[in-house]
Amino acid sequence: MKNSPTLGAWLQQARKIFAQQSDTAGIEVQVLAAHVLRRPRAWIAAHPETLLSDEQASHLNSLLARLLEGVPLPYITGKQEFFGLDFEVTPAVLIPRPETETLVEAALQWLKRFPERNRVADVGTGSGCIAVSIAHYMPDVQILATDFSREALKVAQRNVNRHGVSDRVQLIQCDLLSACAGTFDLVCANLPYIPTSALDETPPARFEPIAALHGGESGWEKIEALLQDAPRWLAPGGCILLEIQWDQGHTVSEIARGIFPAAEIQILQDLAYLDRVVLIQTTSEKQ
Repeated sequence: MKNSPTLGAWLQQARKIFAQQSDTAGIEVQVLAAHVLRRPRAWIAAHPETLLSDEQASHLNSLLARLLEGVPLPYITGKQEFFGLDFEVTPAVLIPRPETETLVEAALQWLKRFPERNRVADVGTGSGCIAVSIAHYMPDVQILATDFSREALKVAQRNVNRHGVSDRVQLIQCDLLSACAGTFDLVCANLPYIPTSALDETPPARFEPIAALHGGESGWEKIEALLQDAPRWLAPGGCILLEIQWDQGHTVSEIARGIFPAAEIQILQDLAYLDRVVLIQTTSEKQ
């Protein structure tokens, strides 16, 4: 693309080029322009006559080239919206996805139903989007968020600070809840759930951290490990919310049933009507 076009001309040409790879090319190139020009996307759409400087045009073209290489847009702009909040993201963490909002919504509903239950764990926190969202909307909860990745926890800490919940969200580096003592009323986990055989067919695996995607040969190795350890740290009457791949609901439910035979187990669907979250509501008595 030539240097110094108008904003509208650049958007039109960039959209045409990127449309071969994305159904939302128009929106994504607007987001790129908003990022470079440091303006809201609505402003970008309303000012096509704006003349780009050589520096701006060069920057936009370099970012468009990264998009064309397949780099996810949030890694280029360094942010992603989730549950009404903006989160910093880097290649050290998974990009927060709309389907994970199903888990957060279920968590908020449970906490409102049981207002006296306020000790929460977020296992495999990544960017911290689950923990921060819950803390933002439920000011009385205390959340322990874990991740085995030190780099991911650095991103999570910045998001915790950014949203002013550092007094209620504590971050710990460990595998699952291995380094945690005490009990939790609610445990949320978006653990790796893509089986080995499907990794090569998963586009995010090119750029997102493999360890946060790969769920072992079965796809539910980490989920099962967390459930096996659950009697140690789940309070009587506590609840576990597990994000799953769309076809894992029955298997994960059966694993949970073997550990908590008296529990009420539900499979919740996301907005695409796909199985997305397994809810395990235990009884108030030790099982």
